[in-house]
Amino acid sequence: MNAPLRFNEALLIAGHAFEPFQCIAWAQQDGNGELNLAVVDRTNTHIGHQQIPSSAYRDPAKLADLLTQTREQLSQEGYALKPWTMPA
Repeated sequence: MNAPLRFNEALLIAGHAFEPFQCIAWAQQDGNGELNLAVVDRTNTHIGHQQIPSSAYRDPAKLADLLTQTREQLSQEGYALKPWTMPA
């Protein structure tokens, strides 16, 4: 995947990156286009958060790096995530 990503594409990718947990993604309407991610467990407990600038989520390689870093942090905190790779 080399073409720049649209916001909705980045949302879908991020949503799958943190399974089996839920990823809630949003952008502030009056903000700078930054993508905000919150990862919650089955009890709706917040277990992770990431803010991704638009320059990063539009670039598939940068988005993959940031999502991988967040996944690694969650794994180090003891959360078991399903295997994931960036879609091609």
